[in-house]
Amino acid sequence: MKRKILYIFLFASLVLSACAGGGGANQPAIVRIGTSVSPDTLNPGNAILAASYSIFELVYDSMYELNLDGSFRLTLAESATVSDDGTVWTFKIRDGIKWHDGEALTAEDVSWTYNLYKDTPEYPYLNGYYTTYFESITSNENNEVILTLTEAIPNIESQLVFLYILPKHIWENENKLEYENTAMIGSGPFKMAEYSQNEFVRLTANKEHFETPPKVDEVVFQTFESQDALVQAIKSGSVDMITSMPNTAAQSLKEEENIELVVGAPFSPGVTDIIFNQIDPENCPTEEGGICTGHPALLDRNVRLAMSHATDKQKLIDLILLGLGTPGLTLIPDGIGVWYNSSITDYEYNVDKANQILDDEGYVDTDGDGVREMPDGSRPLTFRLNWPNTDTDAPRMAELLAEMWGAIGITLETGAVDPDALTAQCCPAFDFDIMIWGWASDPDPSALLYVYTSEAIPYGSSETGYSNPTYDELYAQQQVTLDFEARKDIVWEMQKMVHDDVVYIIPYYASSVQAFRTDRFTGWITDQSKLELSDVTSLVVIEPVK
Repeated sequence: MKRKILYIFLFASLVLSACAGGGGANQPAIVRIGTSVSPDTLNPGNAILAASYSIFELVYDSMYELNLDGSFRLTLAESATVSDDGTVWTFKIRDGIKWHDGEALTAEDVSWTYNLYKDTPEYPYLNGYYTTYFESITSNENNEVILTLTEAIPNIESQLVFLYILPKHIWENENKLEYENTAMIGSGPFKMAEYSQNEFVRLTANKEHFETPPKVDEVVFQTFESQDALVQAIKSGSVDMITSMPNTAAQSLKEEENIELVVGAPFSPGVTDIIFNQIDPENCPTEEGGICTGHPALLDRNVRLAMSHATDKQKLIDLILLGLGTPGLTLIPDGIGVWYNSSITDYEYNVDKANQILDDEGYVDTDGDGVREMPDGSRPLTFRLNWPNTDTDAPRMAELLAEMWGAIGITLETGAVDPDALTAQCCPAFDFDIMIWGWASDPDPSALLYVYTSEAIPYGSSETGYSNPTYDELYAQQQVTLDFEARKDIVWEMQKMVHDDVVYIIPYYASSVQAFRTDRFTGWITDQSKLELSDVTSLVVIEPVK
């Protein structure tokens, strides 16, 4: 309780100290951003939620920066060269870069960080995906990092862009897995000043940043309990920008004085997924805490297929997104460009067909209560459906899914769960039936394609427990296919395979809807092909309105 009161006092002080325009004479320019999700951790190796990565992007530097148009540019390094066989990359690190505590950042920090990620199996995503082809990483007296790969890969930029460089002189003395990293010493354009989980993150500007020193003085991310509260906060002026909102609020914000609403393709294309627990009991990762309590009917592709035919995606888009989205197919979203397999024909919405599939497979309602039973009569088709309580669209989706699937004799037991608790239920515990959640996509498809692999099951990256040896082989193949068209063909084939296997139901790919106050700060980047106002690209260039 004391922490909460202290936080309210702090935030009120910040609000009062910042006059209209974000800072007058002798007043600091403080940007206040309202969000609905707080970082789950400040340790880059353990982070799952996109909210954590938003902070990492501001506090840390990495070898490459991802631009809003999807291209990459070198940041920490002034040059990069590659051997003729594509296996040895040499990065010349810029001289004179400083950590936030004043120590020098050198090539040794970079090589040490990459080796940390590579050699820490408990960092599942970084070790299991980004560093897969790292054979060795060294540094030399010329301030160069030499990265040797086991074989040439087509996507070195996307493998390095989210490997945030850490200060060796701090991290080498800590337990890497348990280190909370609350001081969060980085080299990026913003410095960690104060953090209270599920409440706020306060960052101060690094005016000595080697490339992009911010024009503002501070950025405060405030977490709100609901998106409705976010909307009220920007209307009242207690925040300057909000990263999300109910689409129902979009029209009202359009009509508000001093507020600009922006709709566009997400910078990190998002995907909302309906997750089926289909872990084979033989694959249950018991040594990693697997419980594997999923309903056995969900192991049957025909049940998942019937549920797909009974899901009216356009209705979900119209009622939940108010039309601001497109029907989904697989975890690879349409916003990722050419990697998205646009040739897949989705399962038509057809309730009669869905009922016929279940009838043919022996799932019948023997007692007349409106709920089908397993073919052996052992249990009804009653599934647990959960979602993170930070997702304000999920309750409405759950309501609509209960109605749609009820028409084919399936009932749901629904409930919202704290994101951390839901993560514990999910992966690798597999202690659930169905979940509504989502992913933010890397610019390269490999990251989300990895989620479907058998290897991802014990590491906690697999949500479904799906395991297909043919898919696993294709995943490994595309990882090292250098010819662009050949790799694209493999990626398209993989998407077709998982769609045929009904691994997920992807209801839609939502547009990004954000808003900012025009009377506080100017310079928000809204004219690019992708939209993300809380990205470093906007936050280092905005400045107070004069």
